[in-house]
Amino acid sequence: MDELNEGTQVPSFFQYSLQVQDNTNMLDPKLIQSLIDERIAELDNGLYVVDLRISPTNVIHVELDKLKGGVSVSDCMSVSRNIEHNLDREQTDFELHVSSAGLDKPVRHINQFAKNVGRSFKVQPETGAQFEAELIKMSDDNLVFKQRLQVRDEVKKKKVWVEEFIELPYDQIKEAKIVISFK
Repeated sequence: MDELNEGTQVPSFFQYSLQVQDNTNMLDPKLIQSLIDERIAELDNGLYVVDLRISPTNVIHVELDKLKGGVSVSDCMSVSRNIEHNLDREQTDFELHVSSAGLDKPVRHINQFAKNVGRSFKVQPETGAQFEAELIKMSDDNLVFKQRLQVRDEVKKKKVWVEEFIELPYDQIKEAKIVISFK
């Protein structure tokens, strides 16, 4: 029996590595936000931050939008330069991406709803089914959508269009995307 097992054992090798992240060179999000805010105040053109993310490897992602109109390349360049020129790459290396929020991404800031009143959205509430409707009104806390549905009229024996109004508190929206239409 021992003869059958001879040579069938394979030596085991274990490799264990411990990666320690040096957080002393992590960028301070408050500093980045203050540099962005500084430039936005100088530009004074309705620009605001939709999203700011800094990865553990110091990759900075800044997404901007405007209250009226779109974000220009010069807006992005201006914010980018203010960050770039006020951080020392010798002290902390980083990668920087500044862009507009983009129509294909979900709405993440209340100002994005305000500038898109009158447009259609696909909305996923925190509870309930997803729906597509036009944003018709907005207050400080609530959004009002108008949804057009086709329902069967039992009297006329045919389908008719009806309008339904849906009022949702802003904080009850899990995700909302602008419906892009080329009509």
